[in-house]
Amino acid sequence: MGVGLSMDAFAVSVCKGLAVGKIRLDHVLKAGLWFGVFQVLMPLIGYFFCGIFKDSIDRYDHWISFILLVLIGANMIKEAFGEEEDTSAKMDIKTMFLLAVATSIDALACGVTMAFSDVNIWGAVTIIGLTTFAFSCSGIKIGSLFGEKYKKGGQITGGIILISLGIKILVQGLM
Repeated sequence: MGVGLSMDAFAVSVCKGLAVGKIRLDHVLKAGLWFGVFQVLMPLIGYFFCGIFKDSIDRYDHWISFILLVLIGANMIKEAFGEEEDTSAKMDIKTMFLLAVATSIDALACGVTMAFSDVNIWGAVTIIGLTTFAFSCSGIKIGSLFGEKYKKGGQITGGIILISLGIKILVQGLM
């Protein structure tokens, strides 16, 4: 479950690495911590408040993720064709918060599911968080290796990946 839930964060981290180009330790840690922490918090919220959120999560989670990822992806593509301003590489609080929420909504739903199972929630969220942290840190590095050489193409590819990820989440949620 930890690997499955971390794949969205990994894909977004690769996109961030593409945009950043030359990475620093703070880029790696920001991605790892933002995504890892949210992948821990969301299942806990779902687990402990499952009765309140269950219907809302099932009905709207895919739409929220879709909208956030498409908007962020479209902005990356737009910026690739704009001036040489490097705003898509931003890892500020607002950007990282939106990305962390968009990639962890499925973890919220998993927390609800875990509430109805015989699962050690603390062990589960520890594994999920550590796995997501590791995958996100790796994604930044992998993206930066390609981003330095293919900056504009990397931004476009990253935007397309985010939009595709949003569409995938929406289609799965509608099935």
